[in-house]
Amino acid sequence: MPFISTLQLYFARRFFNATITVFFGVFLMVAMADYVELVRRTSDVADVSGWTIAKASLFRVPQITEKILPFCVLIGAIGCFLNLSRQLELVVARTAGMSAWQFIAPSLVVAFFVGVAATTIYNPISAFLQEQSKRLQAELLGENQSGLRGNLVGGFWVRQRGADGQSIINALSSREQGVRLGGITAFTFDDSGQFKERIEAKSAVLEQGHWLLEDARVFARTSRATEARTYLLRTSLTPEQVRENFATPESVPFWSLPLYIEIAGNAGLGAAAYRVQYQKLLALPFLFASMVLLAAAVSLRFFRSGGVQKMVLGGVAVGFLLYVLSKGFEDFSKAELLNPVAAAWLPVLLGGFTGIMALLYQEDG
Repeated sequence: MPFISTLQLYFARRFFNATITVFFGVFLMVAMADYVELVRRTSDVADVSGWTIAKASLFRVPQITEKILPFCVLIGAIGCFLNLSRQLELVVARTAGMSAWQFIAPSLVVAFFVGVAATTIYNPISAFLQEQSKRLQAELLGENQSGLRGNLVGGFWVRQRGADGQSIINALSSREQGVRLGGITAFTFDDSGQFKERIEAKSAVLEQGHWLLEDARVFARTSRATEARTYLLRTSLTPEQVRENFATPESVPFWSLPLYIEIAGNAGLGAAAYRVQYQKLLALPFLFASMVLLAAAVSLRFFRSGGVQKMVLGGVAVGFLLYVLSKGFEDFSKAELLNPVAAAWLPVLLGGFTGIMALLYQEDG
């Protein structure tokens, strides 16, 4: 038994090292590509520090790589098992009396705890760094690259009511989960619904009872355009209501999601996207474990048996299919056509069931 325990620890360490190697390789590639893109975007901005650009790019890479963590686990597990098989270490393990389930078990445990760390530690850090990246990019690009030219095609939209009537706000960028906006174009209407004025501003901050617009230009219906250093646009919106319109689910840390879902529900706001995000993070450790099962199903065959390359490509294809299904289920859930629990857990169950059935067929006939 001590020999078996030592061998299992060895397998766990090999799997962990392979997964971490894949993750850092992907992280570096994404960081370099993102840095080059941000340098291109800031090429016409004077007095820009290369270190500031690097920080702005580096801070948003964790949230990008968070989406591909399951693939890192899948590729890491496939690479680990292929190396063990090629070096005949699996043959030695079988000779020592271990079954496939016994030398897969350490990788499953490691994958599960890596998933727990990804949910409880990595996700909050990536959300925090993403907000810091937005702040740095706003400083680099002057809040809005296009100045006071509002872009009415993209961005974020919200309709609100204030003491002076209704208004519609379009923002090109959002920080601090919608409390700070950049690239503002607002249309105001009186109580009868008649258009009053259009306001373009560099930025806006939500304060108690109003938006504080900075460097504003006001285009009234009956007078010439005027400029104002600050402009108060009254609103009845609360920070919770603003988050529903401007904050993406990925920008809310895991530990804050339950409170936000509760507040949004009490305010009568839809929180389907945040519910499915919360369930996806809860299911992440089990998704990592299912990726290990899939990897084992396609990479435990001995090299002398042939057909290893086709099986590995099949495993990667199944992993990609699970990702597509996961995105489809997520979209259905956001449209309130599918329960968030089902949307988050069905890909996990499908992946795990497929891996287990394939392993049972290979090992037990």
